[in-house]
Amino acid sequence: MLANEINKFIFRGYDIRGVYPTDLNKDVSYIIGKSFGTYVKKMGHLTAVVGRDNRYSSDELADSLIQGILDTGVNVINLGLCTTPMYYYACIKLKNPTGIMVTASHNPKDDNGYKFAFDERGNARGEMIEEFRDFTLAGNFDEGHGNLSQYDIRNDYIDLYKKSLDFGNRKVKVVIDLGNGTTSCIAEEIYKLFNVDVEVLFGDSDPTFPNHHPDPCVEKNLEALKKKVVETHADLGIGFDGDGDRLGVVDENGKYIATDKYMIIIIRDIINKVAKKEFLYDVKCSKSLTDEIEKLGAKGICYRTGNSYTKAKVLDDNLPFGGELSGHVYFNDKWPGFDSGLYAGLRLLEILSHTDKKVSELLEGINEYYSTEELKFTSSDDKKFGIVDKIKEYAISKNYNFIDIDGIKVTFDYGWALVRCSNTGPNITARFEASSADKLKELQDEFIGLINKYNI
Repeated sequence: MLANEINKFIFRGYDIRGVYPTDLNKDVSYIIGKSFGTYVKKMGHLTAVVGRDNRYSSDELADSLIQGILDTGVNVINLGLCTTPMYYYACIKLKNPTGIMVTASHNPKDDNGYKFAFDERGNARGEMIEEFRDFTLAGNFDEGHGNLSQYDIRNDYIDLYKKSLDFGNRKVKVVIDLGNGTTSCIAEEIYKLFNVDVEVLFGDSDPTFPNHHPDPCVEKNLEALKKKVVETHADLGIGFDGDGDRLGVVDENGKYIATDKYMIIIIRDIINKVAKKEFLYDVKCSKSLTDEIEKLGAKGICYRTGNSYTKAKVLDDNLPFGGELSGHVYFNDKWPGFDSGLYAGLRLLEILSHTDKKVSELLEGINEYYSTEELKFTSSDDKKFGIVDKIKEYAISKNYNFIDIDGIKVTFDYGWALVRCSNTGPNITARFEASSADKLKELQDEFIGLINKYNI
């Protein structure tokens, strides 16, 4: 296979993703490995860390990727099966930021992909990926013979949890939904380290995801978790995505707690424990969160969606905490700044262990708005950006106020409408929020109408 035959649309905003075996297969993976090895060697890096999730195709793709990297003369440290946060910590522990994680995260079972970093700047994103795409398609790769070694990050990763959490006397009962994803390799062991009564749902590794899609921030995927929390009188339910870097939360009543509301609980807890009172959130988050940050006398930083961007911003600005609606959250107080669904869940359990309050009570007093879930509209990769551009032109023609750091977010006195391109699939996404149900419907009718009008 020639490099220029690769589907260029697998190179997305903050990773590489495609369908196996049409977009991604062992030949494509080998070429990406050759390209990556050549690319980082030109930057002066001679060793790459590689991990993989539990998808059936990940073993084959990782082997081909590793061979491609080795054949450029770059060494590889192979982590084998691990969650994405385990991969992140291995790069920190080994003091080697160059690497690739083979995963499609929460995408459908037939997808796969690569999260990758060239250097200490963190996961590649935006122009970094565009430049790597063009370099890959050009096909001018080095030849060489790198050395392969293995590293087991498991014990180091477990030790990180032990020193990053301090549980109180209250024993909290939690149901964790592993969704048959990669967290099945370590989640139960970590949670049982602490003063927690743990019940596990869908804890067997099965990348066909037979019980539900592995995206814990889509409420319909948490129905079994909600039911089990209520049945067992648990204090909390937590779900994780396919590679373990995101979480979804259910309170003691079986009610879904969106990530922006989870962030309110965390910020309320740490506001007087951190010196820098600045917190990051993405454009999809509710005004409930921004209102709360203002009430606490802190500064909110609105930023574009995408964990490659938000994580880098938290670290670059040395913020104590940040996150995005999709379930990525970044603790940078007593944890080294990368996103881990398991750790994020334990931070909430840690809070509960020091209080008699229920999860629902930890959210008392917040401003409430009428919001939609994140809505998805199928649109091909070659035309979705043009559709968002047309909606921006429409907003300009109407003299609407808007921000365009990520798609377009049109703001009104009574609410907002966000329309943006997904960077993980052929979709346009939208979210709406307003002060009343009627105003929410008006926003949806106007902007969904525009999406449907242009998406033909």
